Amino acid sequence: MVTAAELIALAAFYEGRQAQAFPSFGVERTGAPIQSFARISNEPIITREQIYAPSILIIQDSTLLETVDVFSGATKDTIVIINSAENKWPKLSGRFKKLYFTAATEIALEIFGKNIVNTVILGAFAKHTNLVSLDSLKKAITQKFKDKGQTIIEKNILAVTKDYENAKN
Repeated sequence: MVTAAELIALAAFYEGRQAQAFPSFGVERTGAPIQSFARISNEPIITREQIYAPSILIIQDSTLLETVDVFSGATKDTIVIINSAENKWPKLSGRFKKLYFTAATEIALEIFGKNIVNTVILGAFAKHTNLVSLDSLKKAITQKFKDKGQTIIEKNILAVTKDYENAKN
């Protein structure tokens, strides 16, 4: 999620907006659920505090829905994007006006050969929020992964593009 938040902020920056990304770590063990935040604004961002009332939630690991209060602070107007090929939680449909599911894991396994969805799921984010464009995400990916080589960049761009194209309104 840290990389995803950084890519969101960088893509917003490429579109001339103010942006901020930051993780929230506790004393968790490796692999424990973490939170990461991104702010996007047309005005300067002064605050540096955690986001307590999110307007958008991206849930990369749907198993957290059963174990962690991932919806803390969310309202019916919060846009929720969940990494799941289908809605296995029918109660959520009535709770949120804009609830989206994405097969990010399947795309990641197909393209990367492993379940790394942090970049993939941003395709659905771009499609469902209109806060950043797919082109700006591609630029952000190119910038973020420039030291990892062209193959990594191309795979990440392919993955985010596929998720964007698969996203249903």
